[in-house]
Amino acid sequence: MFGDKTVPNPMKVGNAMAKDKRADGPPVPETASDLPAALGRTPTLEQYDIRIARDGTWFHNGDPIRRIELAKLFSTVLRREEDGEYWLVTPVERGRIVVEDAPFVAVEMTVAGNGADQVLSFRTNLDHWVEAGPDHPIRVAVNPETGEPAPYIQIRSRLEALILRSVFYDMVERSETRRTETGESEVGLWSNKVFFALGRLPGD
Repeated sequence: MFGDKTVPNPMKVGNAMAKDKRADGPPVPETASDLPAALGRTPTLEQYDIRIARDGTWFHNGDPIRRIELAKLFSTVLRREEDGEYWLVTPVERGRIVVEDAPFVAVEMTVAGNGADQVLSFRTNLDHWVEAGPDHPIRVAVNPETGEPAPYIQIRSRLEALILRSVFYDMVERSETRRTETGESEVGLWSNKVFFALGRLPGD
C-alpha cells in the first residue's frame, strides 16, 4: 500500500517535500508496463482505487501518494475517453480512476513578449510546462449557480489543468479589453497569437 499513516503531515503531490523517496515504500517503477506490479496486482480490466483530488493530490487506497516520481509516472499513462471517464492505460492493462475536477493544477505562469506575440507558459503541479496557444487552449467555465469562474488549460488530448486562483488573478491583472462583434467588451490575454477570453462585460 502506498503511504504510511504513521507519518505526520502527509505530503501532497507537487509539494517540494514530496520529492523525498521513502525507503520503506515499494520501488518506483521505471516504465509504464511496470505499473501493475507497483499497484500490487496482476493485469486486469477494472477500476483502480486511485483518485485525483481537486487540488491535484493523488490518492491510492485512500492514502496520498507521497512520492512525486510515482505520480509523474502514473500521469504519463493517464487517458480521458470521449465519455469523460479517466483511465490509466499501459501496454498490459487498463484501469479506471476517479478525477474530482481536472487531473492537473497549473501552479505557476511566466510571460514573455507583448501583444499578439506574447507567450504564456504554465507549470503544473507535476512539473509539466506548456505554452498556451492553438495546441494548449485556455477556457473559463462559469458555475451557473454562483457565477464563479473556473479557468483551465489543456495539457494534452482531453486532459486539462485547473489554473490556480492566484495564477488566474495574475492573468486578469495582465488582461486587455477588446470589443466583440456583438458589441460586448471581452477581457482576455494573447498567447502564441491566440486571444483567450477570460470573461465578457455587457455592451454599451
